[in-house]
Order: sequence, then structure tokens, then C-alpha cells
Amino acid sequence: MATVRDLKIKTSTCKRLLKELHSYEKEVEREAAKTANMKESGADPYDLKQQENVLAESRMMIPDCHKRLEASLADLQGILEEFKEESKGGPEIDEAEKVVVEIKTLFKG
Repeated sequence: MATVRDLKIKTSTCKRLLKELHSYEKEVEREAAKTANMKESGADPYDLKQQENVLAESRMMIPDCHKRLEASLADLQGILEEFKEESKGGPEIDEAEKVVVEIKTLFKG
């Protein structure tokens, strides 16, 4: 039996992972620009290699975060269905549905 607390936890987890995913995407953009700038300015090869490693690590985090978000979304949808079957209502359900739609929109795009 799902509780309101469980629903809030699953919703918050999805929100946190969504925020984390956006953060990694911004980090990749920032690091890519920095790497390109270093190449243009003719930076030391060692420094450039280190910057490329930083960029590669940032890029590796996006698929990992995406997988965790998918798993968290599945958990949230499962608990949301339990709530709907029990015909419980409230702002928690509205918030959870809003997060589910936001994540599904992200995955489609």
C-alpha cells in the first residue's frame, strides 16, 4: 500500500534527477566551449588532454543520469497508479503527474 510519504519521496527523487540531468548537460556545453577555446588558443598539449578527459567524464554522466531518471520515473508511475486505484486525491498526485509529464516530454525531445 502506497503512502503519501512514498509518493512525495518518489516525486522529489524524479525532480532531483531531472535537475541533475540538466546540470550535466550544461556542464558538457561549458566544458566543450572551454576545450574549443583551448584548442584555438594553442594551449599546452598536456592541459588540452586533461580538459578533454574532463569533457569525456562529463559526457559519460549524462547516459547514467538518464538511466537513473528512467528507473525513478517507472517507480513514480507505479506508485501513482496505486494511488489512483485507491482513488486518493490531493495536491501530491497533481505534483507527481506534473513531474511525470515533464520527464516524458524530455524523453520524447
